[in-house]
Amino acid sequence: MSDIETRKELYNIEAEQAVLGTIILNNEYLNRVIEFLQPEHFYEPAHQKIFIQILHNVEKIHIVANPVTLKQFFESDPSIKSIGGALYLSTLLGAASSIIDIADYGRLIHDLALKRELTMVGEEIVNRVYRAEEKTSASEQIELAESSLFKLSEHGNGRADFRSIATSLKETLDKTLLAKQRDSHISGISTGLTDLDKILSGMQQSDLIILAGRPSMGKTSLGINILVNACKFLNKDVTEQKDKKAVGFFSLEMSSDQLSARILSMECSINATKFRTGQLSENEWEAVAMRSAEISKMPLFIDDTPALSIAAIRTRARRMVRKNNLALLVVDYLQLIRGTTTRSNENRVQEVSEITQGLKAIAKEFNIPVLALSQLSRAVEQREDKRPQLSDLRESGSIEQDADVVAFIYRDSYYLERKRPPETEAEKFHAWKNQMQELSHKAEVIIAKQRNGPVGSLHLYFDAEFTRFGNLDIYHN
Repeated sequence: MSDIETRKELYNIEAEQAVLGTIILNNEYLNRVIEFLQPEHFYEPAHQKIFIQILHNVEKIHIVANPVTLKQFFESDPSIKSIGGALYLSTLLGAASSIIDIADYGRLIHDLALKRELTMVGEEIVNRVYRAEEKTSASEQIELAESSLFKLSEHGNGRADFRSIATSLKETLDKTLLAKQRDSHISGISTGLTDLDKILSGMQQSDLIILAGRPSMGKTSLGINILVNACKFLNKDVTEQKDKKAVGFFSLEMSSDQLSARILSMECSINATKFRTGQLSENEWEAVAMRSAEISKMPLFIDDTPALSIAAIRTRARRMVRKNNLALLVVDYLQLIRGTTTRSNENRVQEVSEITQGLKAIAKEFNIPVLALSQLSRAVEQREDKRPQLSDLRESGSIEQDADVVAFIYRDSYYLERKRPPETEAEKFHAWKNQMQELSHKAEVIIAKQRNGPVGSLHLYFDAEFTRFGNLDIYHN
């Protein structure tokens, strides 16, 4: 006997009839299945239409859906007339008499519907692999398959396509209340930097945040600082492992051990160079041992795979959401991500547009902030005032358009250092040295765009030795 002949039917007409009949007899039973059962879960097309009509009566026009109010519908709809019309109404009412728990029947219908969708996904995967004209690689096929399965699992969890304004308003007011209760008055995820939190109100769910700067300005360092601070913030007072919220770092430029060294340097106040040379004192080794044990318990995950595609990032983020309760994603950096199109000068703008749209889609799909680091064009270097502007973003149109927040990091000391006069010119050198001392620990963050908040500038303390950013005490410095 073939596999096809031994397959079970993935539907149950009797269960569908029992659910519909019971609801028609008593509309109160609709409340037991409405949270998870949708019209498309019914196998019989006529049953889908009947369920839609019941929902229309009860939810939309607020009249009872009983044999009297539904009789005209049963007599007029062509698909229902074909299976008996008004007589079929009696069939449904008869099927309701033996039901025990409508919720059990509803879950059975729902489960069978998901299994039908699962078989369709499986068939599509097989067909796509064997399709002659299909040129995608095996890894890309896996990413597409995982995407389809994730959408199905989310559908199975009962996520609605539309949400009432009442639900959205409640979430907004809950966030406002949370911000009011917190000393910092932020509603999102804290960056650990007071002035930055103040202007952003924290990193908001579903936001794409772009942090851009020229090379050596400290983009990666600030990104790591925010990542570690956010991880501490998210898991403050959380004791159960299952309740912890993870943060993820896609490093397309640096290796995971280089990032680990930076994190240790930042947390232990030890120069990162010492981790490469091994020249650590006994006290420093003790500090490293103690802090590394604490850091290793943090739900912080690093993926240092180079040249990842936006589809691969989405797939891996999806796994982290499912397995580790991902709450924040940092990507370093945007221009190193591959799109699905072939890279060339002509379509580079289109490719970057695909990447930024993909990052925004990740933020929305998983309802998490995505912080993406970005390079700036060399146009900055041609101006007298080197402070970045939105037009300095590489392929800026799509980045500026898709981002909810665009922030630039800028350090005056970076450019001043390159203007060092010779020590023989004592007066100039002394003036330069004084200016360097004043600026060496200052970094400026420019919020050039914020979709739901103010723009402006703020200053941070920057410690180059430990690649660490902190709050700048402007009153005492």
